[in-house]
Amino acid sequence: MKLEEVRQRAANIGLQGINRIKKADLVRAIQQREGNQSCFGASWREECRELDCCWRDDCLSTLSH
Repeated sequence: MKLEEVRQRAANIGLQGINRIKKADLVRAIQQREGNQSCFGASWREECRELDCCWRDDCLSTLSH
């Protein structure tokens, strides 16, 4: 998901100061606000069982960075 899409999603759920936050931190803030584990980019993401997570592709792609 592109950064602008992440920012829009954050704005839609009422997060403030979203233009000054890195994408990974913003995703974790969204996860937390939505009542989910704020695990984006966690060290154990290769073992993640949340196959329907909307962040999954981006999260796993951070392995190559």
